[in-house]
Amino acid sequence: MSDDEVVQLDIQGLMLRLPHRYPFLLVDRVLECVRGQHIRAVKNVTYNEPYFAGHFPGRPLMPGVLIIEALAQVAGLLAFITHNVLASPNLSVYFVGIDKCRFRRPVQPGDQLILNARFERAFKGIWQLATLAEVDGEEVAHAQIMIAPNVKEGVPTPESSAAPVSAEPLP
Repeated sequence: MSDDEVVQLDIQGLMLRLPHRYPFLLVDRVLECVRGQHIRAVKNVTYNEPYFAGHFPGRPLMPGVLIIEALAQVAGLLAFITHNVLASPNLSVYFVGIDKCRFRRPVQPGDQLILNARFERAFKGIWQLATLAEVDGEEVAHAQIMIAPNVKEGVPTPESSAAPVSAEPLP
């Protein structure tokens, strides 16, 4: 896989890379991902999501924290795809920080949430990404998210990814 190759994943490919499962898997498909650069994915918001029963009766809205979690999952997918690894018990990506978060409009059943993350920089093993969630081309939320892939020494970060990466879990 070359660095500028566009990657797309269906739900099976996505579940190979993320450890999350129902009801906490908040990404349905990766539309486009370029290793070490950016990712665009989709979450189809349906009425039978478990949180709609109580948030809120008569006016179901997707909780903002779950929109942010979906963005964090997409950021984690970018890390896994960048390093060409599959999910395993020895490999994790931790959500370690959020800045500049804003919510612009509610998300409700029937919406298709488009999740975007763009790699900005890596420092001390932490990746910083600019994220954006949209519905029908309109911004729903944005945030600067920090994740910490448990990437061991010697495995390249996006800005130094000249070395090939392995399809095996990181040591």
